[in-house]
Amino acid sequence: MNDAPPFVRFGLAHAAVLAATAAAAVGLALLVRRRPRLAPIVRLGLILALIGFTIAYLRAVAGEGRISVWDVVPLHLCDFLILVAAFALATLEPTACELLYFWGGTGTLLATLTPDLREDWPDWRFVVYFGLHVTVVVAAAVVVFGLGRRPRPGAAGRVLLLTNAYAAVVGVVDGLWGMNFLYLREKPWAPTLLDWLGPWPVYILAVEALALVLFLLLALPFDPALRHRLRTRLRVD
Repeated sequence: MNDAPPFVRFGLAHAAVLAATAAAAVGLALLVRRRPRLAPIVRLGLILALIGFTIAYLRAVAGEGRISVWDVVPLHLCDFLILVAAFALATLEPTACELLYFWGGTGTLLATLTPDLREDWPDWRFVVYFGLHVTVVVAAAVVVFGLGRRPRPGAAGRVLLLTNAYAAVVGVVDGLWGMNFLYLREKPWAPTLLDWLGPWPVYILAVEALALVLFLLLALPFDPALRHRLRTRLRVD
């Protein structure tokens, strides 16, 4: 029996998490930018946080006697991004940093604002869910704004292609095993942005268009050619 209090979106606990996310993202990005010698410590700390929250999740699920292979394979975007974030923090590889920035700044951030979560603080699900999502968002801020691993020109298009390739693989898994990773078969039970994007499969196409717009917006500060094309188009229109 689950005696945890029901999750309240933008309630006291959720608001505290969002405030802590903003503070940690800004604070750690500024810290490593102004004190580069501390960057390895911050990077290692974020990697250990990702590992720790992941182990905590798997142990808690196993303790309830219901762990399965689907709890381990990272097929939801935010789950896969845990691996990407750890790799980006460890290596600062350009493509991994771009995926972390664009996915963390869209999907993971939106999942933090509108979580698919039933339990509120202090339930372990609340702690692990936000622990992982917040760490990913903070890692993206640290890598891009603190360590200066900015997206390269054309990154928005490349990441969109990689996102679609990933979704195609996940779609095959969903179809063969009747799963709902990436919410490709139906919307989550909790209210989310998807509720505003129409029924299935319309919302999938709407997400594709929304991802393109958000990726372009995230790329604008770092892509002079993209800004020039946008200004030119606006003048012509």
